[in-house]
Amino acid sequence: VLCHSKHMILKRRESRNMLRLHVLVLLLSSISTQCLAMDYRYFVAGGVCAATSHGITTPIDVIKTKMQAEPENYKDGILASGIKVVKTEGPGALLGGLGPTVVGYGIEGACKFGCYEVLKPVLRGVIDDQTVAYVVASIAAGAIASLLLCPMESTRIRIVTDKDYADKGLIGGLPKLIREEGFIELFGGFSAMLAKQVPYTMAKQVSFDIFAALLYSLLKDSENDLKFIVSVTAAAAASILACMFSQPGDMILTETYKGKQPGGFVEVLNKIWGRGGLRAFFVGTDARLIHVGSIITSQLVIYDIVKQLLGLPATGSH
Repeated sequence: VLCHSKHMILKRRESRNMLRLHVLVLLLSSISTQCLAMDYRYFVAGGVCAATSHGITTPIDVIKTKMQAEPENYKDGILASGIKVVKTEGPGALLGGLGPTVVGYGIEGACKFGCYEVLKPVLRGVIDDQTVAYVVASIAAGAIASLLLCPMESTRIRIVTDKDYADKGLIGGLPKLIREEGFIELFGGFSAMLAKQVPYTMAKQVSFDIFAALLYSLLKDSENDLKFIVSVTAAAAASILACMFSQPGDMILTETYKGKQPGGFVEVLNKIWGRGGLRAFFVGTDARLIHVGSIITSQLVIYDIVKQLLGLPATGSH
């Protein structure tokens, strides 16, 4: 009887393992099929919209980063902080980190939007709930983008917060950072990057899909005439969610990279918490609402326009 029971347990375990293997094979097969049929247009549209939107909002990003990195010096709001930056460092300081921003977010946007669009149908095939499938796709895309963005973001933050890097662009700043701290240290803030990018990507991509689809369902008879309005409205709503979801992660990221060496994740959390508890994670939110709102609204609208110019349907319209 004992031998029979052991045999049955082994058999059930083997059946479960075979089932898991079967599911894994199906998933890998689906991913490989999608990769072979990967549409480069999503990557092009994502790269163009991210580089453009982040580039044109660089001055706001500089002020926001200053407010987060030096709250004792920049505590009077975004307008007063901007004036102070110009007075103390000159107008050119508002374009600090422009090179890393455009290059970094161009690459990041291409991968984020492209991977998200590629993974959606793959995960939809193995996850019944569409929203859950989209959330998982956005988390994966955000993680991939985070890895690629680390070197550029560490350079950008250093240019804005460290006087030794203030006059360095991407071409001067990145090699200097590698010489002084090593290539591996460029990824020292990967956990912090994940803390920002995953919630940001999830809230932005998924909510834009849902809001756009909802608006198109309400405007069935005139959807072709209102595509631009749908894109702007859905993008504006998505920007608010993305900003609030990722604000603590953005604060962690700035604190991680503002020093000479990236701080440990738990160490950084404790340091921010010690400055005022939960409220300290939302320093610079007003500047970031304007900054992120501008970025996401313009980014998603540009994304939809470029997609349609390349022959793809508008988000939520199919």
